[in-house]
Amino acid sequence: MDRTYLYRHRDLIERVHAAAAAPPEEGRIAAVSRASLRADLTNALERNRRLTVRVRELEKRLSESLGETAWKEAGLGASAGIDQLQRRITLLEQDLTDMRGQLDERTEELDAARAANRELTRALNQAR
Repeated sequence: MDRTYLYRHRDLIERVHAAAAAPPEEGRIAAVSRASLRADLTNALERNRRLTVRVRELEKRLSESLGETAWKEAGLGASAGIDQLQRRITLLEQDLTDMRGQLDERTEELDAARAANRELTRALNQAR
């Protein structure tokens, strides 16, 4: 049992304090057992581990926040104008892709028309 459990329950902690204040009975030695000390140590180590993990998480968040602030204050962060330009670039790239597709279709149609024209010219020349 962790000591914090006792401190959260006033009635239990009062009993513990009363027992500690009472003199030991004859023939008994008031001592802490080895098992209870190991349990306290195990609990303390686990709590220490959890707190260490939490501190690392908070340090990481603080570092990221300070880094972003410094980045923006130094003028290195993207401004609103840059974001608009990037959106415009994306739209123009999509339009370019569409136009290239249309150009490819028209090139194929032109090649087909030229091939048909060659065949017709060949057929006219052979008929003479």
